[in-house]
Amino acid sequence: MSRLSIRSVGKTFASNRRGVPPTQALQPVSLEVGDNDFITVLGPSGCGKSTLLRLVAGLETPTTGEILLDGVPIDGPGADRGVVFQSYTLFPWLTVQENICFGLREKNMPAAEQREISERFIAQVGLRGFEKHYPKQLSGGMQQRVAIARALANDPKILLLDEPFGALDNQTRVLMQELLLGIWEQAQKTVMFVTHDIDEAIFMASRVVVMSARPGRIKAEVEADFPHPRHYTIKTSSEFMALKARLTEEIRVEAMAADH
Repeated sequence: MSRLSIRSVGKTFASNRRGVPPTQALQPVSLEVGDNDFITVLGPSGCGKSTLLRLVAGLETPTTGEILLDGVPIDGPGADRGVVFQSYTLFPWLTVQENICFGLREKNMPAAEQREISERFIAQVGLRGFEKHYPKQLSGGMQQRVAIARALANDPKILLLDEPFGALDNQTRVLMQELLLGIWEQAQKTVMFVTHDIDEAIFMASRVVVMSARPGRIKAEVEADFPHPRHYTIKTSSEFMALKARLTEEIRVEAMAADH
């Protein structure tokens, strides 16, 4: 059985204004994501990829279809899903360590155990020495490291990331891609990662899911069959470039369709 099963899930947003028709964000889509799979969802702006992730997170309710996690229907947010957004969603009044421990504290975990888990993830994301810092004292990349550590500390069944590196400069973004991929290679979590960056989609994923222009549907599923551990130099390999060319054409067609 798949870890995550998306079955004929569609989403239409009602209009708040009289005379304005509802917006169909997603045509019914179906997708199976296996245990320890790392999928990236790629598509032009406004194609519904973030809506799909929010549906899996339980932050939106499907208009049609159902989503199952380990065979259990999703009917709202839950600790079994760790979510990281593009905007830095840390609590500004909590330190790095307190932010990472937030979910553990909610579970009434003993303080010593909280500290042990948080220290492990602080080390994993390269933030030793910053435990007592507040978010405003950290760079954007460091804040996203904390957000990823906080999501992982809860030991979720699946990690959901919505363009988590979109606000970072290019060099920091590349380093964060390598960091997250390294953590995944160690932790073997199931990951769903939304992006509009083709290089990022290929480099991170075991499988790239390409979405059409709105109303979004799954247009293609493409294997990114590169060995692990992955090194940034694969981005200049002929296999990588060929896959990039193919996906660039897929996305270009959809972006042009969205403009008409």
